[in-house]
Amino acid sequence: MATIQEQNAAILAMEKGENGTRGIDHAAATKQRKPYDYGGNPLAHINTGDSVRLPAFGGEFQPGSYKSTEGRKFANPAPLGLSAFALTTFVLSLINLGTRGITGPSLVIGAAFGYGGLVQLLAGMWEMAVGNTFGATALSSYGGFWIAVAIILTPGGFEVVSSLTTAEGSVKPFLDSFGLFLMGWFIFTFILLLCTLRSTVAFFLLFFTLMMAFLMLGIGYLLNSSGGPNESLIKAGGVFGLLAAFLAWYNALAGIADPSNSFFLIPVAHFPWSDKGRAAREQVDNSGARADQTDMGV
Repeated sequence: MATIQEQNAAILAMEKGENGTRGIDHAAATKQRKPYDYGGNPLAHINTGDSVRLPAFGGEFQPGSYKSTEGRKFANPAPLGLSAFALTTFVLSLINLGTRGITGPSLVIGAAFGYGGLVQLLAGMWEMAVGNTFGATALSSYGGFWIAVAIILTPGGFEVVSSLTTAEGSVKPFLDSFGLFLMGWFIFTFILLLCTLRSTVAFFLLFFTLMMAFLMLGIGYLLNSSGGPNESLIKAGGVFGLLAAFLAWYNALAGIADPSNSFFLIPVAHFPWSDKGRAAREQVDNSGARADQTDMGV
């Protein structure tokens, strides 16, 4: 009769595969295991590690220099987000300018919820999927901004304005609150502006004009001693907003237009100190000029 020690040894031998075909080689099973099929999900087997080494504009949110990574199955989401931002900003800026006598912001609520808000937020999430931190942060944040503005301006539904109106009917608490809200977005846009200094002139101007729009509107709402926002500053914010909208459309077109669908490409004017600018300077052939200087004994 086998002893307890012999029985334990036999069990261990079976687990190690030393006792015929009943043994289980766990190491071999692990090595032969195939990755789970995620139903064609392109995120399942794509290595996006290289994208984290790209600069903030690695061709993702700076459409003019967009370059797809090897094996990517996603389109460039930047033009979609820029277009959503542009149209909503265009509409609100025209309202701020009092175009054709329109002063109420109700028209922009639908665009802010649907296009500038939801669609831009989705574009920001796709920027995250393709590995672009800057694009994900900017587009998702401004998508959230437009949703927040729609919530604030929705008449009756969320009662934001009425809850910040005094019993005497003064809207000063709301104007002060909205002004501080816009100043917070001015600070955020300034932070993003710092990250555009090594990109392109078109991209830099987009964030510069947007930053100025937030600054003018924020100060305009805070200077409300007359019982309403400062009209001159609100119109100045509208002008900068219009410029930002057209620059956003311009950058979006730069990302959409390529040799497959356009007879021309959109110039975006890289800064001379940017990576693209330095590369362009290095490609200039100055050998002829240097040879002339050598012949002249310079």
